[in-house]
Amino acid sequence: MEYRNLGAAGVKVSPLCLGTMMFGRWGNPDHADAVRIVHRALDAGINFLDTANVYSHGEAEEIVGRAIAGRRQQVVLATKVWGAMGPGPNDRGLSRKAIQEQCEASLRRLGTDVIDLYQIHRPDPEVPWDETLSALSDLVRQGKVRYLGCSTNDRAIPGQPRLPAWEIVETLALAERRGYERFTALQPPYSLLRRTMESEHFPMCRRHGLGVMVWSPLEGGFLAGKYRRGEPNPKDSPRAAQWVGDTTEPRFEPRLAAVEALSGVAGELGVALPEMALAWTLLHPAVTSTIIGPRTMAQLEGNLRALEVTFRPEDLRRIDEIVAPETSVL
Repeated sequence: MEYRNLGAAGVKVSPLCLGTMMFGRWGNPDHADAVRIVHRALDAGINFLDTANVYSHGEAEEIVGRAIAGRRQQVVLATKVWGAMGPGPNDRGLSRKAIQEQCEASLRRLGTDVIDLYQIHRPDPEVPWDETLSALSDLVRQGKVRYLGCSTNDRAIPGQPRLPAWEIVETLALAERRGYERFTALQPPYSLLRRTMESEHFPMCRRHGLGVMVWSPLEGGFLAGKYRRGEPNPKDSPRAAQWVGDTTEPRFEPRLAAVEALSGVAGELGVALPEMALAWTLLHPAVTSTIIGPRTMAQLEGNLRALEVTFRPEDLRRIDEIVAPETSVL
């Protein structure tokens, strides 16, 4: 396994990061099976684990805590704060109160004294950055957190504010002026079908020394070959049934057409589409690590094969013709 520095930080992480959103009620409810998946990933050399307090409403963190017991030093452990964890107005967001309470709760569920990378899941427009960065910096200085990160989406979703590149730069400047800890990493969406981060976020991260750990590299199953033109959604998981929905709707046609074309490129390479899709994300010089989110052991084994994929210049040209740089097919 070739390990990489997380941006300008000294900590080294694997090029594949094990994401755990599918652990628990959102995906795989079998805790013992999820623990086996974590152990297999660690045995394969993956040392980077990403979770969040909201994943299966804390259940994913509990599974991760169980899985890394006795192996904590082997792991670079990342989790997140922002999402609603209760009915009260202060059970979510990035106020000092929410950050402190949610960090303590995550530490308990994870069974650890320190979180390696603590990330804001989304920005909170109702809280000044001064308050958020001050509270996060206190956690670092108390030894409960080692590094800070942020995450964003590339499109407007109700209730999920985006974090544009210019605003991240403003937080870096504020941290320098006030003596706060700065963000070390960014977690944005990136895939063969979603390349908009190449425009501003990736150049910003390279210029300012932020590591990049990309999420949704398989686009919720589209680049895993799960959804095909003319075929219904198998709805074999809550994510497929509730988040994706009816794939026969006309709005999915451009995406399914692109998937079909990309499958042809993978076929010429002699690899499976998801393996090619994961390997491709790691080619961008801004990307430190790609988050994989296996629900089953078989999916993890396929994800690991991505590290063996190589591309020819003509393969990359064909991919650019299917989905042009800095654009998306959504």
